[in-house]
Amino acid sequence: MLSVAWHTLRARWAAFAGSFVALALGVALLTVMGQALAASLDAPVRAPERFAAAPVVVRGQDTLRVATSTGERTKELARPRPVPAGTVAALRALGPVTEDRSFPVRAYGAPAAPDDLVGHPWSTARFAPYRLTAGRAPAAADEVVTSGDWATVGTRLHTADGPLRVVGTVATVSEPGPGTGLEAGTGPGTGPGFEHAVFYPDAQAARLAPESTQLVVEADAAAVRAAVKDEDQNGDGDEGEGEDVRILTGDARRLADADPGRDAEALTALNALFGTAGGVTAFVSVFVVASTFAFAVDRRRREFGLLRTAGATPGQIRRTVLAEALLIGTLASATGCVLGTYGAPHLAELVVDGGLAPKWYAIGGPSAGVWPYHLAFWTGLLVALCGALAASWRAGRTAPAQALREASVDGRALTLGRRACGTALALTAGALLAYTLATDPGELLHRKSYISRPLLLITAVALLSPLTVRPLVPRLPGAVGLLARAGAVAGVRRTAAVAAPVLVTVALAGSLLGATATIGAARAAEVRQQTVADFVVTPRDGTTLRAEALERLRQVPGTVVSASSATTVFTLEDGVALVKSEARAADPALLATTVRLPVTAGRLTDLDDGSIVVTEEWARHRVGQQVRVWLGDGTPRTLRIAAVLSIGTGDNGAYVTPANAGGGGVDRVDVRVRAGADPTAVGARLRTVDGVRVTSRTQWVRAALPQTNRTTRLGMLLVLGIALLYTGISVANTLALAAAERRADLTALRRAGATSGQILRLAATEALIAVAVGTLLGLLVTAVNLTGLSAALHLLSAPPTIALPWQALTWATAACALLATTTAVTSATPALRPPRS
Repeated sequence: MLSVAWHTLRARWAAFAGSFVALALGVALLTVMGQALAASLDAPVRAPERFAAAPVVVRGQDTLRVATSTGERTKELARPRPVPAGTVAALRALGPVTEDRSFPVRAYGAPAAPDDLVGHPWSTARFAPYRLTAGRAPAAADEVVTSGDWATVGTRLHTADGPLRVVGTVATVSEPGPGTGLEAGTGPGTGPGFEHAVFYPDAQAARLAPESTQLVVEADAAAVRAAVKDEDQNGDGDEGEGEDVRILTGDARRLADADPGRDAEALTALNALFGTAGGVTAFVSVFVVASTFAFAVDRRRREFGLLRTAGATPGQIRRTVLAEALLIGTLASATGCVLGTYGAPHLAELVVDGGLAPKWYAIGGPSAGVWPYHLAFWTGLLVALCGALAASWRAGRTAPAQALREASVDGRALTLGRRACGTALALTAGALLAYTLATDPGELLHRKSYISRPLLLITAVALLSPLTVRPLVPRLPGAVGLLARAGAVAGVRRTAAVAAPVLVTVALAGSLLGATATIGAARAAEVRQQTVADFVVTPRDGTTLRAEALERLRQVPGTVVSASSATTVFTLEDGVALVKSEARAADPALLATTVRLPVTAGRLTDLDDGSIVVTEEWARHRVGQQVRVWLGDGTPRTLRIAAVLSIGTGDNGAYVTPANAGGGGVDRVDVRVRAGADPTAVGARLRTVDGVRVTSRTQWVRAALPQTNRTTRLGMLLVLGIALLYTGISVANTLALAAAERRADLTALRRAGATSGQILRLAATEALIAVAVGTLLGLLVTAVNLTGLSAALHLLSAPPTIALPWQALTWATAACALLATTTAVTSATPALRPPRS
């Protein structure tokens, strides 16, 4: 069988070229994705940055720990607790204590100023360590020292807290040694730094950021642990932790740096990105290979009939087709592994340059191992065999009489097995959608769901697509239109084979982009419905409003001012799951006048310091029930449920009073203009307050439109790019095979008097008919998916909208039409030679 298959491949290489290219590219992509996943499994442990030269760092507790029947559950607190005053006093008896503070800084008037400036006390600079490269230390309240080269000594900066003057610049020391100091120009080597720091005098930093959550103790670590243990008798963790503080030494000091888990978070996003792309690659590969093999086998009915006439058994025919698939799969998988080896580094450069991965991220090399190659190779081989399995079974059923077949008209549009599989998949897709809507409609709003769920329906519609060709193709005017429709309907399998990959591309583009647009439109509509305030005030610099700015806002006449702060609450569900929920803290009396919340039970005005407003998503959500929660700073409370909100798109969170804010500062002020007051004058007065950004209701709603992040955007482009690439391969292969088979028909038309232009228009029209069928079926799949999503939004009490990405659908359809017509016209060109007399 292998010998026969090998000779068949050599003789009919053009018929298998599409399958080979599609499979090789699929394996190459799987190899790249596998190596990318291998590189993103573990993030390297970063060395301490800001406190690399600090002996001991004592940090306020930043982790909530709750004991359950199945073990301890932990969650990161919204904000670390301050180090208790008693602990600070005990530590000062051991040696010098330096309190650390960090706060965002926005500099105006300096075009080169970075957007991520962060302020610190000058006394902490030596623990990085930083060294002065020019100037001197800051002394006055308006003097600062900056890191990096974006500012020089004498540069004037304008901030919300007043003008500043740069009196010095620093850089990090590459190799800190003993006796590190801050003398200008000293030290073994300096670098540009890991942050854009602005160092203030300690007193000024304390005024700008009164709360300190961590400090450096210049004392022996054992003595520090003993002092903390004496102060806090509740015990000491494995790392020297008490209930209220964490003691960090050695590599653990990196936990005192800003966002120490940023590498792991970035790699988690990459895992989701590459996993999704790899899954879609495998799906489209199977789809295209199966479609190509099925069409190629159908075109070889006479050949198989001749073999059956010569005595070949059905089993030998099947084994021949499978042997061909085995050879193609082996060669294509090996080629794909080689291509993937060269493509992996380019993908790493793409994600690093796009800011999706840390600078150290790299793909490939010995550290990746060989498992990505094994996974890709054997997956490619399995895809080839699975794609040919159904085709081999059909080939084995070829009757000997097919050797005498001359007509190219297809018989039954669907085999019984294909009809049964398509119907079963369609019913399964519908049943899963109905079950999810009935049990957990919020699941449909998750990215994993709206990416994976369309694949089942796409497969079902593609299997049943031959049944739709005759009803969907209208009568076309003119002789060319008449012949094109007749050819498309007579060659229904050929038309369906061209329409199938177009269906995949259009359905994926419509379902994926349409889902994000639909959810985004629903969220914007939610914000529009809930925002009653005429103006929304937020911090211009930093994350919270300063007390003096808040007081000035409250003094603006003719207004109702409702200040709120972002926080979190934690609750234990089913006694074992520690769940984090976003929340806002606000005065309930003022909140009701500036925000229209979707209350389903209870009243907002019943909210007080002993109660909470929850959403229907909470395990306990009946008005009057008691719920055990932990506030944003870890403080345990038992609160009564005062009101319940609908789930919506997921942005509706809990509400508490300012007394339960857990230390969170005010980050938003809703301002409503009283009756009789002039909104223009009120807006002008609000904008005179320093350090705030004032937006009107219309501007706030417009800004609330969700923006697709870079990771999601790249993921969508990868998925759609893969689909479009495979569409081109499949369409080109199918039309090339069909043109070779129909060359005699086109030559006959040429002899009958058809002009070259008519022949080419006929080929192009037949190709466009197939693309139109695929586009309509893709739109059908998109409509079903988005209708299900809209129904989920309705069940969640969110505005039910449907947003179709018409621009993306138009471009996808145009690209498919261009590929199809170009291939069809090119393949039909040989039939234009003048007929011999």
